[in-house]
Amino acid sequence: MRAFCGSVARMNLRERYDAATAALEAPFAVVDLAAFRANAADLVRRAGGKPVRVASKSVRCRALLEEVLATDGFAGIMAFTLPEALWLAERRTGDDILVAYPTTDRAAIAELAADEHAAATVTLMVDCADHLDLIERAAAGGHPVRVCVDIDASYRLLGGKVSLGPRRSPLHTPEQVRAFAQQVLKRSSLRLVGLMAYEGQIAGVGDQPPGKPLMGRAIRAMQQRSRLELARRRAAIVAAVRELTDLEFVNGGGTGSVETTVAERAVTEVAAGSGLYQPHLFDHYSTFTGRPAALFALPVVRRPGPGVVTCLGGGYLASGPADEIRLPRPYLPTGLSYSGTEGAGEVQTPLLGRAADTLRIGDRVWFRHTKAGELCERFAALHLIDGDRVVRTVPTYRGEGRTFL
Repeated sequence: MRAFCGSVARMNLRERYDAATAALEAPFAVVDLAAFRANAADLVRRAGGKPVRVASKSVRCRALLEEVLATDGFAGIMAFTLPEALWLAERRTGDDILVAYPTTDRAAIAELAADEHAAATVTLMVDCADHLDLIERAAAGGHPVRVCVDIDASYRLLGGKVSLGPRRSPLHTPEQVRAFAQQVLKRSSLRLVGLMAYEGQIAGVGDQPPGKPLMGRAIRAMQQRSRLELARRRAAIVAAVRELTDLEFVNGGGTGSVETTVAERAVTEVAAGSGLYQPHLFDHYSTFTGRPAALFALPVVRRPGPGVVTCLGGGYLASGPADEIRLPRPYLPTGLSYSGTEGAGEVQTPLLGRAADTLRIGDRVWFRHTKAGELCERFAALHLIDGDRVVRTVPTYRGEGRTFL
């Protein structure tokens, strides 16, 4: 798949994308269906027979979620908010929806508990007694609410003084998780159905940062130690909870850790989503290489001077720490870079490089976003390219009037 990054392959891609979208006015966003489907197949291959739960925040388009869920090897949705999950359940996009983050939306919880179908379809995330109390109060008199316990998967050093990984659940040890599970099981209005542990320090951190071999070596060493520690701890946690009750699922991982997560016997499914679109944040992993599937095009509207063009819009920064990697990346044609004084702008984006002199007013520059689904918050539609033509145009969440976060 690395051939797709070569200059000749990129030139052919640019010609194909320009031809396929000739009738469209930029800015717009596209998904290359061949790349999207190849990435989906590769995630299934990497999962080695365990189901892949698709992370909706990385897709944010119901039509593409439905396509993925119709693919053998995918099962279930990992949503990012409860209102989103209720919307997807209402539209029968999926029949097994896990909300990956705790909710304090009392109105949405009441709606969930009042709807028999939603209550049987949607599972809420919990990690403290306050979550349980809030859900019980909001769901009073309704159907029992399915819950999943979130486990801290971070790698702790120096007696816990240093923690590598996302700051999520306070539940870290088997003893803590077992004690909390007992609290859940005492509440008749709640049903404990699953456990989740997201190892972001592995799944979300590329182990081959470009031009930084020593850092890459340090990341790989940290990740290997973290994997071993987490595998032992997660197995002990699952065993401790299974002594108390049956579980429908044990979820873990993400696009960057599929192989290692599914290798754990205690894990029954893996979550993934970013690998479907393959944003540039996921280019630097040693274990897989995806094909860029989601792109956006900006029109060239100015030529300020030799070696410079200016595009309309483009300031679509990704969430996370405020660093250079959060900028979208100019992709086609090759050889373009940002101005150090302007970067990607709200209404205009200057681009520098020899390739600028080959571009005319009205030409397109194709970009890749840093992260996956966040691109869809900027566009109401995705134009689906198959071969050399747009075969379908589908709404994003935003295009359906939904902006959950």
